[in-house]
Amino acid sequence: MHTTPLDGLNRRLGARMVEFAGYDMPLQFAGIMAEHKACREGAALFDVSHMGQAIIRDVAGFSRLVPGDIAGLKPGRQRYTLLLNETGGIIDDLMVANFGTHLQAVLNAGRKDVDVAHMRAHGLEVETYFSRALLALQGPKAKDVLPEGAGLKFMDAAALAINGIACVVTRSGYTGEDGFEIGCAGEDGEALAELLLARGAVPAGLGARDSLRLEAGLPLYGNDIDETTSPVAAGLNFALSKKRLETGDFIGAGPVSRALAGGTAQKLVGIRLEGRAPARSHTEIRFQGARVGEVTSGVFAPTLNAPIALGYVRADLASPGTALALIVRDKPLPGQVVTLPFVPHNYAR
Repeated sequence: MHTTPLDGLNRRLGARMVEFAGYDMPLQFAGIMAEHKACREGAALFDVSHMGQAIIRDVAGFSRLVPGDIAGLKPGRQRYTLLLNETGGIIDDLMVANFGTHLQAVLNAGRKDVDVAHMRAHGLEVETYFSRALLALQGPKAKDVLPEGAGLKFMDAAALAINGIACVVTRSGYTGEDGFEIGCAGEDGEALAELLLARGAVPAGLGARDSLRLEAGLPLYGNDIDETTSPVAAGLNFALSKKRLETGDFIGAGPVSRALAGGTAQKLVGIRLEGRAPARSHTEIRFQGARVGEVTSGVFAPTLNAPIALGYVRADLASPGTALALIVRDKPLPGQVVTLPFVPHNYAR
């Protein structure tokens, strides 16, 4: 089991630890509901050091592997993009920032080794920094906890000193709230986290991170998307550059273009359930008694005080308002397709 540079601090703070993507990670501290509320109303601090930080200097080479306009990404800006395979499936979804002399990528924990192997197999030199710390400071009061980053706009990226600690900061996150992701040397991770906690952030774990990202309608790799998933079926068309689709000069361009033109058999939708019982991953979805898909992620949403889910259904059933039944404990629970996100995003524009 791997540990993050903040492992000692997490344990001293009383974290309940669980295995995730090969790492010993904090599931919760004070409790998932309290941590979720802290992020929606104040500022929550997540240890996301299990994710992989990497540097790539060949922009043209990297561009051939993703459908986003990376060549047009200005210095000091970050973009969400996708590593695709030959069939247009998603190898990983990742964040890429342009720091002028290089690109910095943040890779999902369970995919970082796969990603690096894929990039190197296509001729890229990749510098990995998997021992660095990475903190996600999220919530409407994040800017008050990190005044050093207050001048950044959503998806800006910059090298900043925070109380003398050299950091790479982006104004981004995966909760739907305003906030920052902050990378630093592993040996500085605890000091940085303690500083942010002293300024008013609340420690939060994977439990709240999952409920927050689900309320925000954001997919989780391995649950909602994988190597068999088309970005079109997953509703990730915003990550597909029109210019890149026209040139078709990236891996998977043909299948993605055909999916855009002809549609996909299934689509990822948001479902809000009646009652209070959540529908977990792999829950069967039915329409008029027939199986039409399954849940990929589900949780009780604290902000809405109701259960919500993401799942794939037949494309003709993906319109908001469609009534569905989710089979929970052998009983059909009524649900309805709703427009995503479940909770409006609160990014700093």
